[in-house]
Amino acid sequence: MFAKTTLPKIWFLRHGQTEWNLERRLQGRLDSPLTPEGVAQAEAQARLIAPALAEVARGPGGLFVSPLGRAQQTARIALGDVAYRVDERLAEIDTGDWEGRLRDELGRGGPDLEAYADAPGGEGFTGLDARVTQFLETVPGPSIVVSHGLWGQVMRGRVQGLDRSEMATLDNRQGVVYVLENGQETVLA
Repeated sequence: MFAKTTLPKIWFLRHGQTEWNLERRLQGRLDSPLTPEGVAQAEAQARLIAPALAEVARGPGGLFVSPLGRAQQTARIALGDVAYRVDERLAEIDTGDWEGRLRDELGRGGPDLEAYADAPGGEGFTGLDARVTQFLETVPGPSIVVSHGLWGQVMRGRVQGLDRSEMATLDNRQGVVYVLENGQETVLA
């Protein structure tokens, strides 16, 4: 979909661990605050992303953050006082009837693109993929993005030219920074 050389460099941060992540509760568009571990993960991301903040500030790119509270809280910690833009397209997938439910109650394991992307009453993979693609088509230059696990799997997969089943195999780590450049992914930890 995207030529490896047409997209600018992107640093992607998934929000830190939340209370609902710890409970194994599906969040989707609902929210819960970061745990102490989640705060520590965002602080680790702050150290990892610091060199990129200067690079992004010099260029035509930007800092883009999901409107959801857990991503906002992570951004305030990881990006410090640097101004960023809230972008509605970066919200996590809407998981419809499953939001707020325990993963075990649904008979599902951890965060899994294949398991949750087609939740009843939700946005579905097609809707999420369209939002991610629209965002990627408008990234103005080297940028930092703070968003969510499933959103990030799709974005990282699109940048790398993966199909849906391959995207589902990507990890979903918190407390790291994924660097996407020339169709490749590097993890800073």
